[in-house]
Amino acid sequence: MLIKKKTTISKSDNLIILANRKSTLSTFGLSKKELDYINNTTKKKKELVSINQYDRHIFVLVPKQEKNANKHAEKCRMLGDQLAKKLKDMSSALIIDVKESQTEVMQIAEGIALSNYTFTKHKTKKRPNKLTTIYLCKKSDQKAITELQNIIDAVYFTRDLINEPFSHLKAKDLAKAAILSAEKYGFKTTVLDKKKIESLKMGGLLAVNQGSIDDPTFTIMEWEPKNKKNNQPIVLIGKGIVYDTGGLSLKPTANSMDLMKIDMGGAGTVIGAMQAIAANNLPYHIIGLAPATDNRPSGNAYAPGDVITMHDGTTVEVLNTDAEGRLILADALSFAKKYKPKLVIDLATLTGSAVATIGHYGIVSMHEGAELEHRKLKEAGDYTHERLAEMPFWSDYDELIKSDIADIKNLGGPYAGAITAGKFLAHFTDYPFIHMDLSAVYSKNKYGYRGKGATGTGVRLLYQFIKNKL
Repeated sequence: MLIKKKTTISKSDNLIILANRKSTLSTFGLSKKELDYINNTTKKKKELVSINQYDRHIFVLVPKQEKNANKHAEKCRMLGDQLAKKLKDMSSALIIDVKESQTEVMQIAEGIALSNYTFTKHKTKKRPNKLTTIYLCKKSDQKAITELQNIIDAVYFTRDLINEPFSHLKAKDLAKAAILSAEKYGFKTTVLDKKKIESLKMGGLLAVNQGSIDDPTFTIMEWEPKNKKNNQPIVLIGKGIVYDTGGLSLKPTANSMDLMKIDMGGAGTVIGAMQAIAANNLPYHIIGLAPATDNRPSGNAYAPGDVITMHDGTTVEVLNTDAEGRLILADALSFAKKYKPKLVIDLATLTGSAVATIGHYGIVSMHEGAELEHRKLKEAGDYTHERLAEMPFWSDYDELIKSDIADIKNLGGPYAGAITAGKFLAHFTDYPFIHMDLSAVYSKNKYGYRGKGATGTGVRLLYQFIKNKL
C-alpha cells in the first residue's frame, strides 16, 4: 500500500473530501442534486456520504468531533476502515482536506492502509484488493507521509510473519526475516546458532527445543544512531515460538493447535518495531532480542517434572511443557542484563489467561520498577488504540511460583495465570521491566482496520512510545 502526495486533481480521481457542514463543495464537480443529497444526509449526522458518478466516486467525510482526542483519532481510523471497504475495487483515491485538519487526514489514511492489508501468498488464485495507492492533497507534510508509510510497511511485515504457517516459518526463517529487514533499513543483526546458545547455557531455550528436529535461534537486533538521546538502551524482547504443540503436555482441546503458528507474535512485533524505528531514524538506542524455536513432542522432548538450569543459573521445575514461552523469554531477560538497560519490555502471546481476561481488544500488562515508563506506554496505547490493561503485580503472587525441589517452577496454579507468568519473568530481571501479554495479536473475526488474522498489534504502540520517550 502506497501513500503519496499529489499536487493536482484530475477529473478521473476518486475523491475523499474531509469537510464540515459549512464547507463549500461546489468546486469538485458535484451537481446541485448531489450537493443537496450530501447536505441532507449530513444533517442526519451521518459521517460518510458516498456519491457514484460512474467514472469516479466521491466520498464526503464529516466526522463529529469527539471531546477526547484519542477517541477522535480512533474514529478517523475507523472511518478509514469504512472507506477501505468501498475503495477495494478502485486502484487509487485522493484525500482532499477542505476542513484544514491535516491530523485527521493522516489518521484516515492510516485506517485505510491498515484495513487494506491482505495475506494471499499461498492462494493459487490471488484476489488482493485492487486499491494500491492513497494520495494526499498538496498541503500534506511529506515528512509525516514518509513516517506513516514506514509504519504501515512495518505493520504489514509483522502481519505477514505472524500469518505465515509453520511449514514456511521455522526459527531460522524468523531470524532470516530480521536479517533482511535490517539490511534494508539499516539496523544491525546478529543471529546466535545452537552451538553459541549452548555455550551461553540458555537452558530454557534449549529445553523447549529438545523435542524439535530444527535448531533454535537467538536473534540480536540493534539500532544505535549517532544522534541517540539515551545513554542506556531500551531493550525489546519478543517470544519466538514459531509453533507450539504444548510439547509432552500436548494441547488437549479441539482446534487448539490450528493457530499455534501465531505463538511467535511477540518476536514478529519486535522485528516490526525495530524496522519502523530504524526506517524513521528515531534518535534512540534500541536493542531487540528474539529467542526462537518450536515446541514439539518427541522421544527427546523435555518432560513435566524436569529441572532445568537457566542462563543466569536459576533452577526451574517444569510442571507443564506448554508453559514454554516464559522459559525462552527468561533466558533473554537475563541475557539483557549485559546491556545495562534503562528499560526492558517483553512481548509475548504468553497465556490463555490474558485472552480470557480481556479478549482480543487489548494487551495485558504489568511492570516492576517502571511506573513512569508504563504510564507513558499506556498513553501511547491510548493514542494508537492498542490499549493496556494493567494487572496487579503484588508480592503475594511470588509465593505461587516457589518450587519444592528447585528455585522456582514454571506454573503458578489455577488462578491469576497471566500474573504468575509475569512474576516468573520478573525473577530474571534487575532493571525496570514491563511485561506485555499480547492477547490482541490475532483475531479470528474481522476487527475494524486490524482485519481478520494477524493484527500487527504492538508495532504502532512501541513506535509511538519510543518516539515520545524522552
